[in-house]
Amino acid sequence: MRLLLCLCIAMPLATCAQSPELPPSSQAATFEAALPVALPYALLLPEGYEADEDTRWPLVLFLHGSGERGEDLSRVAIHGPLKEVREGRAFPFVLVAPQLPAARPRWEVRELGALLDHIEATHRIDPARVYVTGLSMGGYATWDLVMHFPDRFAAAAPVCGGGLPFRAPAFSGTPIWAFHGALDGIVPLERSAEMARAINASGGEVKLTVYPEAAHDAWTATYADPAFYAWLLNHTRD
Repeated sequence: MRLLLCLCIAMPLATCAQSPELPPSSQAATFEAALPVALPYALLLPEGYEADEDTRWPLVLFLHGSGERGEDLSRVAIHGPLKEVREGRAFPFVLVAPQLPAARPRWEVRELGALLDHIEATHRIDPARVYVTGLSMGGYATWDLVMHFPDRFAAAAPVCGGGLPFRAPAFSGTPIWAFHGALDGIVPLERSAEMARAINASGGEVKLTVYPEAAHDAWTATYADPAFYAWLLNHTRD
């Protein structure tokens, strides 16, 4: 089946409404695909983006967990990189954080792929430096995106998610850093561990960080760690 996309911005980026709960430098807009599904998203441009018209910037896609679904876009800043921005951190990359409607049970990789196409077409993005990370439901989607688009991402970081170990060869070309809490009672640690074992055995590159005292919340420590962002941005796709 061929996916036909109709892309539009429901609210122009330059004049979009600003949510009081999003970081003040972020933008709110809506992405629509002809499935038909509308994906609201928060878009954060790095300092210097507007002034420098020649530089192409890295792009990070952040996927929230099931608890942040809904119609209030500010919820995408409850956890993850946008939370860090709200607390004063600045990032040297374009950050896009879509929100899944409350009625939807999971992320759809075709929609997310189309959203990335749209952001890359409308902003100055370095196609060799596109990254994906997500937590819980978004962690599962991170694994899923890499599997379906094995040549797209320079690196990926699933947090307390899981994937399909028997598809390990599809992940072999993408550096992956996975994170999980040892005491996670919602998504067992084994979901990340089995992916790391299978992909590394097939010649891929996965490192797994396990927080021994953490339950399902493996994301707070992950997204607060400067080494995490340095690792992401250190990778470039050939």
